[in-house]
Amino acid sequence: MRLFTLLACLSVLLLAATCNPDAKTTSQMKSLERTWLHAHEEDQGDVRVYRPNTYAFPPSRGRTGFAFDHNGLFTQYDIAPTDGIEGRKGRWTAENDHTLRISLDDKKDPDYKLEIVSLENDVLKVRRVEL
Repeated sequence: MRLFTLLACLSVLLLAATCNPDAKTTSQMKSLERTWLHAHEEDQGDVRVYRPNTYAFPPSRGRTGFAFDHNGLFTQYDIAPTDGIEGRKGRWTAENDHTLRISLDDKKDPDYKLEIVSLENDVLKVRRVEL
């Protein structure tokens, strides 16, 4: 009877371990959930650098960016014709632990992917991949 109970407990633990997302991936996706603005001064080649909107940016004529919400909602911030910021709603989905697919509701632009190069110390580095 003890062996059966032990095997049953091990089976449940194994099943739980395979059903839960990786803790590192979950933590990384959770840390994306905020508004990010483009720190174009820090870009490196095709890698774009973003910082939280609370960061003390140097003066700029405008900054683009985006916001990730935990429920898959996405807002892309573009520079508006009046030099303000214009938000475009959409959705984001994680394809894997380092690739996000972005789809904007207005369909003015095709879907694209953001490859997460790194995310640490409130600095997000991504590579945009057109589909």
